[in-house]
Amino acid sequence: MSLQANDFELFDVPLQFAQDRTQIDARWKALQREAHPDRFAAEGAAAQRVAMQWSVRINEAYQRLKDPLKRAAYLCELQGTPVQAENNTAMPAAFLMQQMEWRETLDDTDSAQSLEALAEEVAGEQKRVQLELARLLDDVQDPAQAVGQVRALMFIERFMQEVNAKLDRLT
Repeated sequence: MSLQANDFELFDVPLQFAQDRTQIDARWKALQREAHPDRFAAEGAAAQRVAMQWSVRINEAYQRLKDPLKRAAYLCELQGTPVQAENNTAMPAAFLMQQMEWRETLDDTDSAQSLEALAEEVAGEQKRVQLELARLLDDVQDPAQAVGQVRALMFIERFMQEVNAKLDRLT
């Protein structure tokens, strides 16, 4: 295995959005056991440095593969269509309207019950977007369309953090 292998090759999982999280977790533990620098203590400093590089590489891949948002963005990039969220914020009008409604609800609500309902609605949309990403990346293989869904998921996840933070303050 090469340090330059993509994350999917490194973890020996299919090159697709839909993944089994337990398989990723198990593979991460196995790879970390194999590459742990302490296993190479008797082989000297150079072997330990290489083991440390492997350990860092394994952790970076794990962080991308376990997180649906990072995994989707990585897949788009591997397929030649980087998300470029900092340069391209274009979103469909319907999604922008939904964002505005959610934002108004969040700003106008001081009720834990209302915030929980909002969190449930946003979580439903998050799940829908993830299913759409699986369809676009795995079935249709259209990374150009998937990029828009990745940007939507970025907003949804940030917004969900705001909802949860406000909910924590109220409870």
